[in-house]
Amino acid sequence: MQTAVESRDQALKLADDLLGDKRAVSVRVTKETLDVTTMEFQSLTIATRGAPEPPRPKSVRDDRALLACTVPADLYAPHARDTISRVLDDWLTRQEVTPFELLHRPDLVELLDASGLALQHAVQKVAVPESQATGQPVHEIIRHYQRLIEQTIDRLVRAGRGQRFADLSTQPIADVARRLAGDPERAFLLGGAVAAAMAQVSGWRAKFDLLMDLADTAPDDVPAAALVHVVIEQAVGEIFALRQARVAVLGPELDLGGQMAALVRLAAPTETAVVAQTDARVAAVVPDLSGPAIRLGRHMARGQYRLLAAALSRRVLRELMGPRRLRPSSPTGEIDVLRAMAMILTAAAGKFLTLEEAQLAFAERSKTLVAADFVEAYVGPASDPMAEAELLVRLCENVTGAGAKRQASRWLVACVTALRFERSLRDSELGAGARLRSLAEFQARVRGCGLSDKDQSEVFDILARIGDTIEAEGRVSAQIARASAPLLHRLSLLLQMAAGDACPGGPAADRARAEALRLLRSPQTRQALACDPAALPTLRPLIQAAGLAA
Repeated sequence: MQTAVESRDQALKLADDLLGDKRAVSVRVTKETLDVTTMEFQSLTIATRGAPEPPRPKSVRDDRALLACTVPADLYAPHARDTISRVLDDWLTRQEVTPFELLHRPDLVELLDASGLALQHAVQKVAVPESQATGQPVHEIIRHYQRLIEQTIDRLVRAGRGQRFADLSTQPIADVARRLAGDPERAFLLGGAVAAAMAQVSGWRAKFDLLMDLADTAPDDVPAAALVHVVIEQAVGEIFALRQARVAVLGPELDLGGQMAALVRLAAPTETAVVAQTDARVAAVVPDLSGPAIRLGRHMARGQYRLLAAALSRRVLRELMGPRRLRPSSPTGEIDVLRAMAMILTAAAGKFLTLEEAQLAFAERSKTLVAADFVEAYVGPASDPMAEAELLVRLCENVTGAGAKRQASRWLVACVTALRFERSLRDSELGAGARLRSLAEFQARVRGCGLSDKDQSEVFDILARIGDTIEAEGRVSAQIARASAPLLHRLSLLLQMAAGDACPGGPAADRARAEALRLLRSPQTRQALACDPAALPTLRPLIQAAGLAA
Protein backbone atom coordinates (compact mmCIF):
# COMPACT_ATOMS: atom_id res chain seq x y z
CA MET A 1 0.00 0.00 0.00
CA GLN A 2 1.33 3.43 -0.90
CA THR A 3 -0.62 5.60 1.57
CA ALA A 4 -4.01 6.21 3.20
CA VAL A 5 -5.80 9.56 2.90
CA GLU A 6 -9.25 10.89 3.80
CA SER A 7 -9.96 12.74 0.55
CA ARG A 8 -11.06 10.75 -2.49
CA ASP A 9 -9.86 13.46 -4.87
CA GLN A 10 -6.45 13.49 -3.20
CA ALA A 11 -6.20 9.69 -3.51
CA LEU A 12 -7.11 9.79 -7.22
CA LYS A 13 -4.58 12.56 -7.87
CA LEU A 14 -1.89 10.57 -6.07
CA ALA A 15 -2.69 7.54 -8.24
CA ASP A 16 -2.33 9.64 -11.40
CA ASP A 17 0.99 11.02 -10.13
CA LEU A 18 2.33 7.52 -9.45
CA LEU A 19 1.50 6.49 -13.01
CA GLY A 20 2.76 9.74 -14.53
CA ASP A 21 6.09 9.52 -12.69
CA LYS A 22 6.42 5.86 -13.75
CA ARG A 23 6.69 4.74 -10.15
CA ALA A 24 4.04 2.07 -10.79
CA VAL A 25 2.65 0.20 -13.79
CA SER A 26 -0.86 0.02 -12.34
CA VAL A 27 -2.68 1.54 -9.40
CA ARG A 28 -5.88 0.86 -7.52
CA VAL A 29 -7.79 3.27 -5.27
CA THR A 30 -10.04 1.64 -2.68
CA LYS A 31 -12.34 2.92 0.04
CA GLU A 32 -11.86 1.09 3.34
CA THR A 33 -14.76 1.02 5.84
CA LEU A 34 -14.33 -0.39 9.33
CA ASP A 35 -17.08 -2.69 10.61
CA VAL A 36 -17.21 -2.02 14.35
CA THR A 37 -18.93 -5.36 14.95
CA THR A 38 -16.16 -7.54 13.47
CA MET A 39 -13.37 -4.92 13.49
CA GLU A 40 -12.60 -5.86 9.88
CA PHE A 41 -12.22 -3.47 6.93
CA GLN A 42 -14.51 -3.77 3.92
CA SER A 43 -12.95 -2.64 0.62
CA LEU A 44 -14.70 -0.89 -2.25
CA THR A 45 -12.67 -0.28 -5.41
CA ILE A 46 -12.99 3.34 -6.58
CA ALA A 47 -10.64 3.27 -9.59
CA THR A 48 -8.13 0.95 -11.28
CA ARG A 49 -5.68 2.46 -13.75
CA GLY A 50 -2.62 1.36 -15.69
CA ALA A 51 -1.74 -2.14 -16.90
CA PRO A 52 -4.60 -4.61 -16.50
CA GLU A 53 -4.28 -7.03 -13.63
CA PRO A 54 -3.87 -10.67 -14.73
CA PRO A 55 -6.93 -12.78 -13.95
CA ARG A 56 -6.64 -14.88 -10.85
CA PRO A 57 -8.11 -18.37 -10.78
CA LYS A 58 -10.99 -18.57 -8.37
CA SER A 59 -10.17 -20.82 -5.50
CA VAL A 60 -12.91 -23.33 -4.79
CA ARG A 61 -12.83 -24.67 -1.28
CA ASP A 62 -14.73 -27.92 -1.09
CA ASP A 63 -14.57 -28.33 2.65
CA ARG A 64 -17.68 -29.06 4.68
CA ALA A 65 -15.85 -28.04 7.82
CA LEU A 66 -16.09 -24.44 6.55
CA LEU A 67 -19.88 -24.49 6.97
CA ALA A 68 -21.05 -22.29 9.82
CA CYS A 69 -23.16 -24.98 11.52
CA THR A 70 -22.67 -28.72 11.27
CA VAL A 71 -24.46 -30.17 14.32
CA PRO A 72 -27.67 -29.08 16.14
CA ALA A 73 -25.69 -27.62 19.06
CA ASP A 74 -24.10 -25.12 16.64
CA LEU A 75 -27.50 -23.46 16.12
CA TYR A 76 -27.47 -22.41 19.79
CA ALA A 77 -24.20 -20.45 19.49
CA PRO A 78 -24.40 -16.62 19.63
CA HIS A 79 -23.53 -16.07 15.96
CA ALA A 80 -26.14 -18.65 14.88
CA ARG A 81 -28.85 -17.02 17.00
CA ASP A 82 -27.97 -13.64 15.47
CA THR A 83 -28.35 -15.14 12.00
CA ILE A 84 -31.69 -16.74 12.93
CA SER A 85 -32.89 -13.39 14.25
CA ARG A 86 -32.00 -11.76 10.94
CA VAL A 87 -33.37 -14.32 8.48
CA LEU A 88 -36.55 -15.03 10.46
CA ASP A 89 -37.16 -11.47 11.57
CA ASP A 90 -40.71 -11.18 10.20
CA TRP A 91 -41.86 -14.54 11.56
CA LEU A 92 -40.35 -13.93 15.01
CA THR A 93 -41.94 -10.48 15.13
CA ARG A 94 -45.39 -11.87 14.32
CA GLN A 95 -45.05 -14.49 17.03
CA GLU A 96 -43.48 -12.00 19.51
CA VAL A 97 -40.68 -14.40 20.39
CA THR A 98 -36.88 -14.40 20.25
CA PRO A 99 -34.50 -16.97 18.70
CA PHE A 100 -33.81 -18.20 22.24
CA GLU A 101 -37.47 -19.11 22.67
CA LEU A 102 -37.68 -20.65 19.20
CA LEU A 103 -34.71 -22.94 19.88
CA HIS A 104 -36.11 -24.09 23.25
CA ARG A 105 -39.84 -24.49 22.61
CA PRO A 106 -41.15 -27.57 20.76
CA ASP A 107 -44.47 -25.89 19.92
CA LEU A 108 -42.70 -23.01 18.16
CA VAL A 109 -40.42 -25.17 16.00
CA GLU A 110 -43.37 -27.30 14.95
CA LEU A 111 -45.28 -24.13 14.04
CA LEU A 112 -42.32 -22.84 12.04
CA ASP A 113 -41.84 -26.20 10.32
CA ALA A 114 -45.50 -26.20 9.32
CA SER A 115 -45.24 -22.69 7.85
CA GLY A 116 -43.07 -24.04 5.00
CA LEU A 117 -42.16 -20.94 3.02
CA ALA A 118 -40.81 -18.93 5.96
CA LEU A 119 -38.32 -21.66 6.84
CA GLN A 120 -37.41 -22.31 3.20
CA HIS A 121 -36.68 -18.63 2.54
CA ALA A 122 -34.59 -18.42 5.71
CA VAL A 123 -32.44 -21.35 4.58
CA GLN A 124 -31.95 -19.76 1.16
CA LYS A 125 -30.87 -16.47 2.76
CA VAL A 126 -28.13 -18.36 4.60
CA ALA A 127 -27.13 -20.75 1.82
CA VAL A 128 -26.41 -18.25 -0.96
CA PRO A 129 -23.77 -16.13 0.83
CA GLU A 130 -22.29 -19.24 2.47
CA SER A 131 -21.92 -20.83 -0.97
CA GLN A 132 -19.99 -17.80 -2.17
CA ALA A 133 -17.73 -17.96 0.89
CA THR A 134 -17.00 -21.70 0.87
CA GLY A 135 -17.29 -22.69 -2.79
CA GLN A 136 -19.93 -25.31 -1.98
CA PRO A 137 -22.90 -25.61 -4.38
CA VAL A 138 -25.98 -23.79 -3.13
CA HIS A 139 -28.22 -26.84 -3.33
CA GLU A 140 -25.75 -28.92 -1.32
CA ILE A 141 -25.75 -26.30 1.44
CA ILE A 142 -29.56 -26.08 1.39
CA ARG A 143 -29.83 -29.87 1.76
CA HIS A 144 -27.25 -29.77 4.57
CA TYR A 145 -29.20 -27.15 6.53
CA GLN A 146 -32.51 -28.90 5.90
CA ARG A 147 -31.07 -32.07 7.46
CA LEU A 148 -29.62 -30.04 10.33
CA ILE A 149 -32.97 -28.34 10.98
CA GLU A 150 -34.76 -31.70 10.96
CA GLN A 151 -32.28 -33.06 13.52
CA THR A 152 -32.70 -29.97 15.70
CA ILE A 153 -36.49 -30.14 15.58
CA ASP A 154 -36.44 -33.86 16.35
CA ARG A 155 -34.11 -33.32 19.31
CA LEU A 156 -36.26 -30.51 20.71
CA VAL A 157 -39.58 -32.33 20.21
CA ARG A 158 -38.25 -35.52 21.82
CA ALA A 159 -37.03 -33.51 24.82
CA GLY A 160 -40.43 -31.89 25.17
CA ARG A 161 -42.37 -35.14 24.87
CA GLY A 162 -39.99 -36.79 27.30
CA GLN A 163 -40.73 -34.01 29.81
CA ARG A 164 -37.04 -33.21 30.15
CA PHE A 165 -37.82 -29.48 30.58
CA ALA A 166 -38.62 -28.67 34.19
CA ASP A 167 -41.76 -26.75 35.13
CA LEU A 168 -40.49 -23.60 36.89
CA SER A 169 -43.97 -22.78 38.17
CA THR A 170 -43.77 -25.78 40.51
CA GLN A 171 -40.00 -26.14 40.97
CA PRO A 172 -37.64 -23.33 42.04
CA ILE A 173 -35.04 -22.55 39.41
CA ALA A 174 -32.32 -22.94 42.06
CA ASP A 175 -33.25 -26.60 42.60
CA VAL A 176 -33.48 -27.23 38.86
CA ALA A 177 -30.06 -25.66 38.25
CA ARG A 178 -28.43 -27.73 41.01
CA ARG A 179 -29.91 -30.93 39.57
CA LEU A 180 -28.69 -30.09 36.05
CA ALA A 181 -25.25 -28.79 37.06
CA GLY A 182 -23.48 -32.01 35.97
CA ASP A 183 -25.61 -32.78 32.89
CA PRO A 184 -23.77 -32.34 29.54
CA GLU A 185 -26.96 -30.74 28.09
CA ARG A 186 -27.59 -28.51 31.11
CA ALA A 187 -27.77 -25.23 29.16
CA PHE A 188 -30.23 -26.72 26.67
CA LEU A 189 -32.44 -28.24 29.36
CA LEU A 190 -32.52 -25.17 31.60
CA GLY A 191 -33.10 -22.99 28.54
CA GLY A 192 -36.14 -25.12 27.68
CA ALA A 193 -37.49 -24.65 31.20
CA VAL A 194 -36.99 -20.87 31.04
CA ALA A 195 -38.56 -20.66 27.56
CA ALA A 196 -41.56 -22.65 28.76
CA ALA A 197 -42.00 -20.20 31.65
CA MET A 198 -41.75 -17.26 29.22
CA ALA A 199 -44.52 -18.82 27.12
CA GLN A 200 -46.93 -18.45 30.04
CA VAL A 201 -46.84 -14.62 29.88
CA SER A 202 -47.46 -12.21 27.02
CA GLY A 203 -45.71 -8.98 26.20
CA TRP A 204 -42.05 -8.11 26.27
CA ARG A 205 -42.19 -6.33 29.61
CA ALA A 206 -43.92 -9.29 31.26
CA LYS A 207 -41.30 -11.66 29.85
CA PHE A 208 -38.52 -9.40 31.09
CA ASP A 209 -40.10 -9.25 34.55
CA LEU A 210 -40.25 -13.04 34.61
CA LEU A 211 -36.56 -13.31 33.69
CA MET A 212 -35.65 -10.91 36.47
CA ASP A 213 -37.73 -12.96 38.92
CA LEU A 214 -35.72 -16.02 37.92
CA ALA A 215 -32.44 -14.12 38.20
CA ASP A 216 -33.33 -12.88 41.68
CA THR A 217 -33.98 -16.45 42.84
CA ALA A 218 -30.78 -17.93 41.40
CA PRO A 219 -28.85 -20.25 43.76
CA ASP A 220 -25.83 -19.13 45.74
CA ASP A 221 -23.46 -21.97 44.83
CA VAL A 222 -21.24 -20.95 41.92
CA PRO A 223 -21.80 -23.72 39.29
CA ALA A 224 -25.60 -23.62 39.54
CA ALA A 225 -25.70 -19.80 39.72
CA ALA A 226 -23.47 -19.51 36.66
CA LEU A 227 -25.80 -21.84 34.73
CA VAL A 228 -28.86 -19.76 35.62
CA HIS A 229 -27.26 -16.45 34.78
CA VAL A 230 -25.79 -17.67 31.47
CA VAL A 231 -29.22 -18.82 30.28
CA ILE A 232 -30.96 -15.64 31.45
CA GLU A 233 -28.24 -13.49 29.88
CA GLN A 234 -28.97 -15.06 26.48
CA ALA A 235 -32.71 -14.39 26.77
CA VAL A 236 -32.28 -10.83 28.04
CA GLY A 237 -29.72 -9.97 25.35
CA GLU A 238 -32.09 -11.03 22.57
CA ILE A 239 -34.94 -9.00 24.08
CA PHE A 240 -32.75 -5.88 24.09
CA ALA A 241 -31.80 -6.56 20.46
CA LEU A 242 -35.42 -5.94 19.42
CA ARG A 243 -36.48 -2.32 19.04
CA GLN A 244 -40.08 -2.80 20.17
CA ALA A 245 -38.92 -4.89 23.13
CA ARG A 246 -36.49 -2.16 24.26
CA VAL A 247 -39.31 0.36 24.19
CA ALA A 248 -41.49 -1.89 26.35
CA VAL A 249 -38.73 -2.58 28.89
CA LEU A 250 -37.11 0.86 29.16
CA GLY A 251 -40.34 2.83 28.85
CA PRO A 252 -42.23 4.35 25.89
CA GLU A 253 -41.44 7.86 27.13
CA LEU A 254 -37.81 7.49 26.05
CA ASP A 255 -36.81 8.43 22.53
CA LEU A 256 -33.93 6.65 20.77
CA GLY A 257 -31.35 8.87 22.46
CA GLY A 258 -32.84 8.17 25.88
CA GLN A 259 -32.86 4.42 25.16
CA MET A 260 -29.21 4.45 24.11
CA ALA A 261 -28.26 6.47 27.20
CA ALA A 262 -30.13 3.96 29.37
CA LEU A 263 -28.24 1.09 27.70
CA VAL A 264 -24.96 2.88 28.40
CA ARG A 265 -26.01 3.26 32.01
CA LEU A 266 -26.72 -0.48 32.22
CA ALA A 267 -23.47 -1.47 30.50
CA ALA A 268 -21.21 0.87 32.49
CA PRO A 269 -22.94 1.68 35.80
CA THR A 270 -19.77 2.62 37.68
CA GLU A 271 -18.47 4.94 34.98
CA THR A 272 -21.91 6.53 34.58
CA ALA A 273 -22.10 7.30 38.30
CA VAL A 274 -18.61 8.84 38.35
CA VAL A 275 -19.13 10.99 35.24
CA ALA A 276 -22.61 12.10 36.38
CA GLN A 277 -21.20 13.11 39.75
CA THR A 278 -18.56 15.32 38.16
CA ASP A 279 -20.74 16.78 35.38
CA ALA A 280 -24.29 17.90 36.17
CA ARG A 281 -25.18 18.05 32.47
CA VAL A 282 -24.51 14.32 32.11
CA ALA A 283 -26.63 13.59 35.18
CA ALA A 284 -29.49 15.59 33.66
CA VAL A 285 -29.35 13.73 30.33
CA VAL A 286 -28.86 10.08 31.33
CA PRO A 287 -32.33 8.78 32.29
CA ASP A 288 -33.05 6.93 35.50
CA LEU A 289 -33.85 3.25 35.10
CA SER A 290 -37.38 2.16 35.88
CA GLY A 291 -39.32 -1.05 36.31
CA PRO A 292 -37.51 -4.31 35.51
CA ALA A 293 -34.53 -2.38 34.12
CA ILE A 294 -33.68 -1.33 37.70
CA ARG A 295 -33.49 -4.98 38.72
CA LEU A 296 -31.22 -5.78 35.78
CA GLY A 297 -29.07 -2.78 36.68
CA ARG A 298 -28.51 -4.18 40.17
CA HIS A 299 -27.21 -7.46 38.75
CA MET A 300 -24.94 -5.68 36.26
CA ALA A 301 -23.62 -3.33 38.95
CA ARG A 302 -22.44 -6.46 40.81
CA GLY A 303 -20.39 -7.48 37.77
CA GLN A 304 -22.82 -10.03 36.36
CA TYR A 305 -23.86 -10.31 32.69
CA ARG A 306 -20.59 -9.00 31.23
CA LEU A 307 -21.39 -10.46 27.81
CA LEU A 308 -24.70 -8.61 27.88
CA ALA A 309 -22.90 -5.39 28.80
CA ALA A 310 -20.56 -5.83 25.83
CA ALA A 311 -23.54 -6.54 23.53
CA LEU A 312 -25.37 -3.43 24.79
CA SER A 313 -22.27 -1.31 24.19
CA ARG A 314 -22.01 -2.55 20.62
CA ARG A 315 -25.74 -2.01 20.14
CA VAL A 316 -25.20 1.64 21.07
CA LEU A 317 -22.33 1.94 18.58
CA ARG A 318 -24.45 0.44 15.78
CA GLU A 319 -27.23 2.92 16.46
CA LEU A 320 -24.73 5.79 16.54
CA MET A 321 -23.41 4.76 13.13
CA GLY A 322 -26.93 4.44 11.74
CA PRO A 323 -29.04 7.15 10.08
CA ARG A 324 -31.79 7.52 12.70
CA ARG A 325 -31.96 10.77 14.68
CA LEU A 326 -31.53 10.28 18.42
CA ARG A 327 -33.81 13.19 19.33
CA PRO A 328 -35.77 14.33 16.27
CA SER A 329 -37.63 17.04 18.19
CA SER A 330 -34.58 18.57 19.88
CA PRO A 331 -31.26 19.08 18.05
CA THR A 332 -29.79 20.63 21.20
CA GLY A 333 -30.91 17.62 23.23
CA GLU A 334 -29.32 15.31 20.67
CA ILE A 335 -25.96 16.99 21.15
CA ASP A 336 -26.38 16.77 24.93
CA VAL A 337 -27.10 13.05 24.93
CA LEU A 338 -24.27 12.35 22.49
CA ARG A 339 -21.86 14.27 24.68
CA ALA A 340 -22.97 12.34 27.76
CA MET A 341 -22.61 8.96 26.06
CA ALA A 342 -19.21 9.92 24.63
CA MET A 343 -17.91 10.85 28.09
CA ILE A 344 -19.19 7.62 29.67
CA LEU A 345 -17.98 5.29 26.91
CA THR A 346 -14.60 7.02 26.85
CA ALA A 347 -14.32 6.54 30.60
CA ALA A 348 -15.22 2.85 30.13
CA ALA A 349 -12.84 2.36 27.17
CA GLY A 350 -10.99 -0.92 27.38
CA LYS A 351 -13.70 -2.59 29.42
CA PHE A 352 -16.02 -3.74 26.64
CA LEU A 353 -15.02 -1.49 23.74
CA THR A 354 -11.72 -0.06 22.60
CA LEU A 355 -11.27 3.69 22.56
CA GLU A 356 -10.84 3.53 18.78
CA GLU A 357 -14.23 1.83 18.32
CA ALA A 358 -15.98 4.50 20.37
CA GLN A 359 -14.18 7.33 18.57
CA LEU A 360 -15.07 5.87 15.18
CA ALA A 361 -18.75 5.63 16.08
CA PHE A 362 -18.95 9.19 17.38
CA ALA A 363 -17.02 10.47 14.36
CA GLU A 364 -19.59 8.78 12.11
CA ARG A 365 -22.48 10.27 14.09
CA SER A 366 -20.79 13.70 13.96
CA LYS A 367 -21.23 13.69 10.18
CA THR A 368 -25.00 13.85 10.67
CA LEU A 369 -24.65 16.75 13.12
CA VAL A 370 -23.01 18.99 10.51
CA ALA A 371 -25.51 18.20 7.75
CA ALA A 372 -27.49 21.16 6.48
CA ASP A 373 -30.89 19.96 7.71
CA PHE A 374 -29.62 19.35 11.24
CA VAL A 375 -27.76 22.67 11.48
CA GLU A 376 -30.76 24.63 10.21
CA ALA A 377 -33.01 23.01 12.82
CA TYR A 378 -30.33 23.49 15.49
CA VAL A 379 -29.76 27.23 15.00
CA GLY A 380 -33.35 28.00 14.01
CA PRO A 381 -34.50 29.05 17.52
CA ALA A 382 -31.51 31.43 17.95
CA SER A 383 -32.72 34.95 18.83
CA ASP A 384 -29.87 36.85 17.16
CA PRO A 385 -26.67 36.20 15.16
CA MET A 386 -24.53 36.12 18.32
CA ALA A 387 -26.74 33.41 19.84
CA GLU A 388 -26.53 31.50 16.58
CA ALA A 389 -22.74 31.77 16.60
CA GLU A 390 -22.60 30.51 20.20
CA LEU A 391 -24.70 27.49 19.21
CA LEU A 392 -22.32 26.77 16.33
CA VAL A 393 -19.34 27.03 18.69
CA ARG A 394 -21.01 24.44 20.88
CA LEU A 395 -21.48 22.28 17.80
CA CYS A 396 -17.76 22.59 17.00
CA GLU A 397 -16.93 21.61 20.58
CA ASN A 398 -18.98 18.43 20.43
CA VAL A 399 -18.25 16.96 17.00
CA THR A 400 -15.28 14.73 16.39
CA GLY A 401 -13.49 13.51 13.31
CA ALA A 402 -11.49 15.63 10.90
CA GLY A 403 -14.22 15.88 8.25
CA ALA A 404 -17.01 16.78 10.68
CA LYS A 405 -14.80 19.28 12.48
CA ARG A 406 -13.97 21.01 9.18
CA GLN A 407 -17.63 21.19 8.17
CA ALA A 408 -18.66 22.55 11.57
CA SER A 409 -15.97 25.22 11.38
CA ARG A 410 -17.25 26.24 7.94
CA TRP A 411 -20.70 26.82 9.42
CA LEU A 412 -19.15 28.92 12.17
CA VAL A 413 -16.98 30.95 9.80
CA ALA A 414 -19.97 31.59 7.52
CA CYS A 415 -22.00 32.86 10.48
CA VAL A 416 -19.27 35.12 11.91
CA THR A 417 -18.21 36.60 8.58
CA ALA A 418 -21.77 37.50 7.62
CA LEU A 419 -22.59 41.20 7.67
CA ARG A 420 -25.59 40.65 9.95
CA PHE A 421 -23.30 39.31 12.70
CA GLU A 422 -21.24 42.52 12.77
CA ARG A 423 -24.31 44.71 12.39
CA SER A 424 -26.11 43.04 15.30
CA LEU A 425 -23.15 43.71 17.61
CA ARG A 426 -22.60 47.28 16.51
CA ASP A 427 -26.32 48.12 16.77
CA SER A 428 -26.83 46.33 20.07
CA GLU A 429 -28.38 48.22 22.99
CA LEU A 430 -25.73 46.83 25.36
CA GLY A 431 -22.89 49.06 26.45
CA ALA A 432 -19.57 48.95 24.65
CA GLY A 433 -17.85 47.25 27.60
CA ALA A 434 -20.46 44.48 27.78
CA ARG A 435 -20.21 43.86 24.03
CA LEU A 436 -16.41 43.69 24.20
CA ARG A 437 -16.58 41.22 27.07
CA SER A 438 -19.05 39.00 25.18
CA LEU A 439 -16.69 39.03 22.18
CA ALA A 440 -13.77 38.08 24.42
CA GLU A 441 -15.70 35.19 25.94
CA PHE A 442 -16.76 34.08 22.48
CA GLN A 443 -13.15 34.22 21.30
CA ALA A 444 -12.03 32.09 24.25
CA ARG A 445 -14.63 29.44 23.39
CA VAL A 446 -13.55 29.40 19.74
CA ARG A 447 -9.95 28.91 20.88
CA GLY A 448 -10.98 25.72 22.69
CA CYS A 449 -12.89 24.22 19.75
CA GLY A 450 -9.88 22.68 18.06
CA LEU A 451 -10.46 24.41 14.72
CA SER A 452 -7.80 24.49 12.03
CA ASP A 453 -5.35 27.38 12.18
CA LYS A 454 -6.85 28.92 9.04
CA ASP A 455 -10.45 28.85 10.28
CA GLN A 456 -9.51 30.04 13.77
CA SER A 457 -7.44 32.89 12.34
CA GLU A 458 -10.34 33.94 10.10
CA VAL A 459 -12.76 34.03 13.03
CA PHE A 460 -10.27 35.89 15.25
CA ASP A 461 -9.66 38.52 12.55
CA ILE A 462 -13.39 39.25 12.32
CA LEU A 463 -13.74 39.47 16.11
CA ALA A 464 -10.69 41.75 16.33
CA ARG A 465 -12.08 44.07 13.67
CA ILE A 466 -15.52 44.24 15.31
CA GLY A 467 -13.92 44.78 18.72
CA ASP A 468 -11.73 47.55 17.32
CA THR A 469 -14.78 49.33 15.91
CA ILE A 470 -16.80 49.02 19.15
CA GLU A 471 -13.89 50.15 21.34
CA ALA A 472 -13.01 53.05 19.07
CA GLU A 473 -16.60 54.32 18.89
CA GLY A 474 -17.01 54.12 22.66
CA ARG A 475 -13.41 55.09 23.54
CA VAL A 476 -13.64 52.44 26.24
CA SER A 477 -9.96 52.26 27.21
CA ALA A 478 -9.56 56.04 27.41
CA GLN A 479 -12.71 56.45 29.47
CA ILE A 480 -11.64 53.72 31.91
CA ALA A 481 -8.19 55.27 32.30
CA ARG A 482 -9.68 58.69 33.10
CA ALA A 483 -12.65 57.57 35.16
CA SER A 484 -13.16 58.64 38.77
CA ALA A 485 -13.04 55.05 40.03
CA PRO A 486 -10.16 53.88 42.27
CA LEU A 487 -6.90 53.69 40.36
CA LEU A 488 -6.22 50.00 41.01
CA HIS A 489 -9.73 49.12 39.88
CA ARG A 490 -9.21 51.00 36.61
CA LEU A 491 -5.86 49.30 36.15
CA SER A 492 -7.44 45.90 36.71
CA LEU A 493 -10.10 46.55 34.07
CA LEU A 494 -7.52 47.71 31.52
CA LEU A 495 -5.32 44.69 32.21
CA GLN A 496 -8.31 42.39 31.72
CA MET A 497 -8.94 44.01 28.34
CA ALA A 498 -5.28 43.79 27.38
CA ALA A 499 -5.13 40.10 28.40
CA GLY A 500 -8.17 39.19 26.28
CA ASP A 501 -10.48 38.54 29.23
CA ALA A 502 -12.71 41.58 28.65
CA CYS A 503 -11.86 42.43 25.05
CA PRO A 504 -10.99 40.40 21.93
CA GLY A 505 -7.39 40.41 20.79
CA GLY A 506 -6.36 42.99 18.22
CA PRO A 507 -6.19 46.81 18.08
CA ALA A 508 -8.71 47.26 20.90
CA ALA A 509 -6.61 45.11 23.25
CA ASP A 510 -3.49 46.98 22.14
CA ARG A 511 -5.01 50.33 23.10
CA ALA A 512 -6.03 48.91 26.50
CA ARG A 513 -2.48 47.64 26.96
CA ALA A 514 -1.05 51.08 26.19
CA GLU A 515 -3.35 52.76 28.73
CA ALA A 516 -2.53 50.11 31.33
CA LEU A 517 1.20 50.62 30.76
CA ARG A 518 0.79 54.37 31.19
CA LEU A 519 -0.99 53.83 34.50
CA LEU A 520 1.62 51.35 35.68
CA ARG A 521 4.38 53.89 35.10
CA SER A 522 2.63 56.68 37.02
CA PRO A 523 3.80 57.53 40.56
CA GLN A 524 0.21 57.38 41.79
CA THR A 525 0.06 53.67 40.92
CA ARG A 526 3.27 52.91 42.81
CA GLN A 527 1.90 54.78 45.80
CA ALA A 528 -1.44 52.92 45.62
CA LEU A 529 0.35 49.56 45.43
CA ALA A 530 2.52 50.50 48.40
CA CYS A 531 -0.58 51.36 50.42
CA ASP A 532 -2.33 48.11 49.38
CA PRO A 533 0.25 45.26 49.35
CA ALA A 534 -2.48 42.64 48.82
CA ALA A 535 -3.36 44.13 45.42
CA LEU A 536 -0.07 43.22 43.73
CA PRO A 537 -0.53 39.40 43.86
CA THR A 538 -3.96 39.89 42.29
CA LEU A 539 -2.68 42.14 39.51
CA ARG A 540 0.51 40.19 38.74
CA PRO A 541 -1.23 37.38 36.72
CA LEU A 542 -3.08 40.01 34.69
CA ILE A 543 0.13 41.94 34.07
CA GLN A 544 1.83 38.78 32.84
CA ALA A 545 -1.15 37.76 30.68
CA ALA A 546 -1.21 41.25 29.12
CA GLY A 547 2.47 40.92 28.20
CA LEU A 548 3.61 43.79 30.41
CA ALA A 549 5.98 41.77 32.59
CA ALA A 550 9.04 39.73 31.78
